[in-house]
Amino acid sequence: MQTATLEDRVQAVREFTRFYTKQLGILQEHLLDSEYSLTESRVLYELAHGNGCTAKKIGDDLGLDPGYLSRILRSFARRRIIGRERSREDGRQVVLRLTDKGRAAFESLNRKSSAQVARLLGAMPEMEQQKLTRAMHAVELTLSKNEKTDPKVVLRPHCPGDMGWVVHRHGALYTQEYGWDGTFEALVAEIVAQFIKNFDPHREHCWIAEVDGEPVGSVFLVKQTDEIAKLRLLLVEPEARGLGVGRRLVEECVHFAREAGYHKVVLWTQSNLTSARNIYRRAGFKVTKEEPQRAFGADLVSETWELDL
Repeated sequence: MQTATLEDRVQAVREFTRFYTKQLGILQEHLLDSEYSLTESRVLYELAHGNGCTAKKIGDDLGLDPGYLSRILRSFARRRIIGRERSREDGRQVVLRLTDKGRAAFESLNRKSSAQVARLLGAMPEMEQQKLTRAMHAVELTLSKNEKTDPKVVLRPHCPGDMGWVVHRHGALYTQEYGWDGTFEALVAEIVAQFIKNFDPHREHCWIAEVDGEPVGSVFLVKQTDEIAKLRLLLVEPEARGLGVGRRLVEECVHFAREAGYHKVVLWTQSNLTSARNIYRRAGFKVTKEEPQRAFGADLVSETWELDL
């Protein structure tokens, strides 16, 4: 399959943008049949959720030209949508707040916007809705990586439905990134099936990493012997890389293994999984065995790593 060029990717993003703006009617002069433009509506949103904010903060958050924002705010003041007052913390700053009229305008827009999206989602099955929102979340995570505030990563135990996600994402991601065939997905399915069937909560654990409620990573710690635990199925979604997800997952495994009374943690990986190997090395694991093999439709070098606790 031919790899898309940068120009192809640029055109794909532009095509999606044109499609999305048409779907939501963003190009109309007034948003949702209101008297407000898209930019005015976004300013209203910031004012409604800012609990008193300055023009500078709104401009910085939205990336608006100060002159353009100033004209919007003057219009809002003229229509009695906003009020102005001196900041109690800093008398040099002017704080902006919605008036009752402004609050009513925002709430009307908010209801219409929610209803519009509900109609859009309501036209598709729930599985498609979830697929769509996961894709949107992936876009948001990827484009926000350079912002100052990183998304909050939460690690939680597994729950019903997670095993299917683990198998699906391993199969899809390793095919996409390494060209591995379906035998790898079959192996992952066997591992998670055995984990559920033989689960010992005192000596075994699965962690699912989430960002804003969406799964972005996984790892398992399972019993190999009474003294040895095995780390398995470390995965981090591409959009969550750089957030320390893999490091935290491995640290949780090591901590749990110590608390459970294991003397050693071992793992099996491949030499071409560079990012994972770097995480293991930083956690103190060392390579103890290397062996060339043909697996998952590729020529690989398998590695065994160990960490004494």
